[in-house]
Amino acid sequence: MHLNKMDFVPTEHQHTRLNPLTGQWVLVCPHRMQRPWSGQEETPQKNDLPEFDPSNPLCPGVVRGNGEKNPIYQSTFVFTNDFPALLENVPAPPSSDDPLFQARQARGTCRVMCFHPKSNKTLPVMTPKEIRTVIDEWIRQFKDLMVKYTWVQIFENKGAAMGCSNPHPHCQIWACSYMPTEPQTKDQHLREYYAKHGTALLDDYVAKELVKKERIVIENPDWLVVVPYWAAWPFETMLISRNKVRRICDLSQQEINNLAVVIKELTTKYDNLFKCSFPYSMGWHGAPTGDLTDEDVNPWTLHATYYPPLLRSASIRKFFVGFELMCQTQRDLTAEQAADRLRQMDGRTHYSLH
Repeated sequence: MHLNKMDFVPTEHQHTRLNPLTGQWVLVCPHRMQRPWSGQEETPQKNDLPEFDPSNPLCPGVVRGNGEKNPIYQSTFVFTNDFPALLENVPAPPSSDDPLFQARQARGTCRVMCFHPKSNKTLPVMTPKEIRTVIDEWIRQFKDLMVKYTWVQIFENKGAAMGCSNPHPHCQIWACSYMPTEPQTKDQHLREYYAKHGTALLDDYVAKELVKKERIVIENPDWLVVVPYWAAWPFETMLISRNKVRRICDLSQQEINNLAVVIKELTTKYDNLFKCSFPYSMGWHGAPTGDLTDEDVNPWTLHATYYPPLLRSASIRKFFVGFELMCQTQRDLTAEQAADRLRQMDGRTHYSLH
């Protein structure tokens, strides 16, 4: 039996791609973009909120559920989460010799950080100067928490499609006494790569993406935004330091200024893609802290990852179910196709201003 040989076309033929940060493979099936859609459709989120809502517990001057009153803040505002997932003073679980029933102590703290006093001021409609204030506060919080905690996770859930229960522009900062699963997996693979090659994995990746220019969305002297080769989410992007920065607290003033410009441009592109307030989950990863602060940081490169769920339009999202849950992550749009669409989007003028 003779099989007809065909030339492989990545935008037409399914294949798998390795994520070197996690060791996991992603199934890419671009031909599935041609299938009709009859599944669930989300209500597109518009940025039509009022500036102030007296019933919103994140607004200035409002009394929160625990009875505390917010100050009349003018820029950013940080407080300890009223309903935290992690607490500092909790007993440790009993030790166990049974390999099937293992538990360990988990201590930490959870903070909420409001970006702006106005509820309708998401990052893409904020000025670079206002975004710079947000970054400065991220760094202050990181410096405060890194002394005590092994991992400090800064993350933003934007939009109801990503589980955000409050539309006021904000992020969260969780600090853990241990290395969570995803950072621990990355740390392992980054150190293995460094031991083998003598260079940082993401430093090498940035250099190669700058040559290939297939997946670049935004670049400036200090930062590169790409749809990573191994992207799982439809319009996933990675924002990576070009200067071998290892932690967010190590950024220079110029790097912070350029980061504010990049964040505004990227989030504007996202909103302009489907002309909606584009939902995503974003988080920063850098070298671990606390007891691990003095370990070799050279394998690490500071980066943020954006995971947006929208696939075809403002109302159709990607679900991780079935094969994704039971076997492996699967995506339809190739990373190169997604990067091309984002690259072509206007990142300077928000659609709401046209």
